[in-house]
Amino acid sequence: MSIFSFHLAETTVAAAAGVLLRPPSRESVRGLHKAECLTVMKLGSPIFSAGRMQLKRNAVFAAWESEDALNEFLRDTPLGRTLSLGWHVRLELIRRWGRFSGFDEIPPSTEPLPDDAPVVAVTLARLKLSQLPRFIRWGKPAEQLVRDHPGATLALAALRPPGTFSTFSVWRSQTEMINMVRGKDDTPGADRHAAAMKERNRKDFHHEFTTLRFRALSEHGTWEGRRDIVPTSGAH
Repeated sequence: MSIFSFHLAETTVAAAAGVLLRPPSRESVRGLHKAECLTVMKLGSPIFSAGRMQLKRNAVFAAWESEDALNEFLRDTPLGRTLSLGWHVRLELIRRWGRFSGFDEIPPSTEPLPDDAPVVAVTLARLKLSQLPRFIRWGKPAEQLVRDHPGATLALAALRPPGTFSTFSVWRSQTEMINMVRGKDDTPGADRHAAAMKERNRKDFHHEFTTLRFRALSEHGTWEGRRDIVPTSGAH
């Protein structure tokens, strides 16, 4: 079965820069469809701050032909061994909106996800640099909403200069995530995400954009001392 994975790992500035400049590809890694390698960012942090670009922290989002291919990568490649010392979650795609080259080959599962089940969300975008001021204006309030939402057990962003941007979030339930997206809960400033989406639809910020929703298959390692970031189904 084809799967996705999302990885977080501490490394050095030099090693992180090397991964950004020379990411793995399907030609260099057997069984890899596509990988995006990025630097971790804190959602909603000031543009010029240490939290905005955490240069010693790698985020890698990848699509694989099989779980065996991912296991081989983690065991047999230098980058894989670095990532295996961090945290990662293995994912089954359940919904896709938009398009992003290299990640459109794997079809979504036909098995529905219960409303009270945990869910993982990933966005990927290639930003139009001319739209950066608008993107910051509308995106930062939405980032802060996701970062501080009580339904999210982990939420962060990642960047690969000059214009590739991603968000990653883990939610206690699909219902809580959907209500946040639609601005239909009692969280302060609940309409911020919906307002940003409305502005994006009015005039797109991106060359490419996709939102992906996943069922978590398994979780491995620790991040910032935490395990079990993906909740047990139905846990609140």
